[in-house]
Amino acid sequence: MVNKRVPDWLNSSLWSSPAPQPSVQSTSSSPTPLNEDDDRSTRSATKSSTVTVNAIKAGGSASDGDFTVERPGSMTAAPAVIRAETRHVPTRAKAEIRDPLSSTNYHSDDENGSSASSTTMSASAAAAISSAEDISRQAQLCQELSRKIINMGEVRRLASQGIPDGAGIRATVWKLLLGYLPTEKALWPTELVKKRSQYKHFKEELLVNPSEITRKLEKSVILDNEGIVIEDKGALPRSEIPQGEHPLSLGKNSIWNQFFQDTEIIEQIDRDVKRTHPDLHFFSGDTPFAKSNQDSLRNILIIFAKLNPGIRYVQGMNEVLAPLFYVFRNDPNEENAASAEADTFFCFVELLSGFRDHFCQQLDNSVVGIRSTITKLSQFLKEHDEELWRHLEMTTKVNPQFYAFRWITLLLTQEFNFPDSLLIWDTLLSDPEGPLETLLRVCCAMLIIVRRRLLAGDFTSNLKLLQNYPSTNISHLLYVASKLRVKSV
Repeated sequence: MVNKRVPDWLNSSLWSSPAPQPSVQSTSSSPTPLNEDDDRSTRSATKSSTVTVNAIKAGGSASDGDFTVERPGSMTAAPAVIRAETRHVPTRAKAEIRDPLSSTNYHSDDENGSSASSTTMSASAAAAISSAEDISRQAQLCQELSRKIINMGEVRRLASQGIPDGAGIRATVWKLLLGYLPTEKALWPTELVKKRSQYKHFKEELLVNPSEITRKLEKSVILDNEGIVIEDKGALPRSEIPQGEHPLSLGKNSIWNQFFQDTEIIEQIDRDVKRTHPDLHFFSGDTPFAKSNQDSLRNILIIFAKLNPGIRYVQGMNEVLAPLFYVFRNDPNEENAASAEADTFFCFVELLSGFRDHFCQQLDNSVVGIRSTITKLSQFLKEHDEELWRHLEMTTKVNPQFYAFRWITLLLTQEFNFPDSLLIWDTLLSDPEGPLETLLRVCCAMLIIVRRRLLAGDFTSNLKLLQNYPSTNISHLLYVASKLRVKSV
């Protein structure tokens, strides 16, 4: 007989809502909202509900309108897209997303207009309590940041509960959590000047076009046969062009040969950067501000690729980079905001150091590769909810690779709207053991929160649900994840 091992805390009334019936969607009226803590099937009606279940060809690439997180030959064929279409906001009935750093509120489609007045009152009361907690946490964080020596234990504890959006301190806290800023506050100015100068050097060295080097050579000072200095006024004679500087040189040290090899990667970076968060004017559009931000993302990714030849650039890195740059570029401190590109680069390198093996195809099947991490998630779910694990992997045959690959490699940036992603990252970055363990707990909590729908679903419906995860209460999601941590200790 199967031992289902359903956790006791899952038997509370929080999970008592029945699973939704697979009825045809109605457009005439709004459905009655379910319990706040359940997964609310009504939210899925506001999303683009079409998820094609077909075979992926290994080595496939994303089209200009879609984005696929995959490496050539990196994953086995799966009966569903690993990365569903980028959430096209125009076709998704999702309310506007306000700037998370300028307001603590944003409209969401999970507030149903047909809610009863009692629900509205309770929601208002909850919002008031949450606002009071945010103010208190903001004051405590500001107090910690004012100390000469930062107490990182306390900063991590407070940040793990979510950094208030209106505080304007998320950028500083993230830099501390990622080790970019030292705990001794007096050292901050020196460290920032040193790092920003180093990044400037990277740009000058790695983003230069070979033609500019040749042009400098043409204007260089040369000596005649008698040793007299002569300033060359024209192009260098062909015989005087160094072999490594010739555009047709195939030498390994040739700057032109390297330039042409980098062209393919740079073109891929350009395509991905242009479709990064098309729903946010910060990243997309024809405004000078948006184009400047895209240029910064592009510079960071190109420099990272050139400094890390073993990994270079993999699709999806732009999505991991975006939250960091957004937060740092919106720093209330104008000097810090102006240097957001340099600060983001070093924090991106630090963040990716814990996940870089997930982007390396050669390590996919190793103990540090992406498949090993997905297996850990599967084992984690089995430990905490064996009934759900058995239904997903044994009964309906939903391989966790089909949905968890994107969840893990992109750090959940594509599963939730942007403000909610920032709150999740507050928790991920606050873990002193690194983000990975917390990420796996959050992923497991995501499965448990929609367990009733999963247990009632078949392969197609479950895969569709997990590849297009429904909107949910992020505070509750993080609460369930924290409960899983307590049970694991």
